[in-house]
Amino acid sequence: MHMVNITLAIPENLKEKLQNHKEVNWSAVTRMALEEHLKRIEMVEAIAQKSKLTKKDAEELAKKIKSEMARRHGLIKR
Repeated sequence: MHMVNITLAIPENLKEKLQNHKEVNWSAVTRMALEEHLKRIEMVEAIAQKSKLTKKDAEELAKKIKSEMARRHGLIKR
């Protein structure tokens, strides 16, 4: 497989922490994280294609879910 390079911007303190663990192949860790995130995106897209929800319905549902999660974690009170 042909590999290409990308450049990432990260905070200085994160760079320092990464450098403390030279035994870790951070390129491989990043590659796996990107692949896993893309799998999740593709799964959501596949589900969304089959959904009968309108964009407005989905946004309202997302708002309700976020609000309830915030309430459960004590971030907001009702």
